Amino acid sequence: MENQKEKILVVDDEASIRRILETRLTIIGYEVITASNGEEALIIFRKEYPSLVVLDVMMPKLDGYGVCQELRKESDVPIIMLTALGEVCDRITGLEIGADDYVVKPFSPKELEARIRSVLRRADKITTNLGIPNSGIISIGFLKIDTNKRQVYKNNERVRLTGMEFSLLELLVSRAGEPFSRASILQEVWGYTPERHVDTRVVDVHISRLRAKLEDDPSNPDLILTARGTGYLFQRIIEMNKI
Repeated sequence: MENQKEKILVVDDEASIRRILETRLTIIGYEVITASNGEEALIIFRKEYPSLVVLDVMMPKLDGYGVCQELRKESDVPIIMLTALGEVCDRITGLEIGADDYVVKPFSPKELEARIRSVLRRADKITTNLGIPNSGIISIGFLKIDTNKRQVYKNNERVRLTGMEFSLLELLVSRAGEPFSRASILQEVWGYTPERHVDTRVVDVHISRLRAKLEDDPSNPDLILTARGTGYLFQRIIEMNKI
């Protein structure tokens, strides 16, 4: 039986970009659907349930930020944002509202294809790290992490994480107490080496999002700590239970 192709929704108001990406992504094996504005993107998304969304920021009717916010209310679908905005803070905005990664215009189609493969691979991957028990369930105080179902519970209530957020948490927890540099996290979770210093901000924003969802006091975290001069680590907690 032929494997079902992963479906990608490309959202951009420039017809030339939609056409180029549709052609290239189809050639390498994806099913591609397109939308030319934000409102159309939401309609198509709810009808087609794509595996990943490539989302331009600057669009008529509803911009990429608005689309991303709406999608995150109802879905954990991986989102890669396309941005032509020059300021770093503008690029980071997409990550803060839930995007998994971003590519700056003008971009290399090969770079975008690599990012798509990486995000889909990490979002779907169920890892078998040495620090994870066979059952896949780790309890840490008020947290329960199920690495098989890729779900997290805080005080017995489900916490909604995106695939990349979970992969980041899983990496840190599997080697609790070990500090990771931002560059090594980017390589391990996103699958690419930072070419510019700003690339590592992807890690910082995802750490901030995880803290906001999991910590009792995100401004004074107990679980996901900053390793000064290095990057981040998950606190080694003696009472960690591997069920």
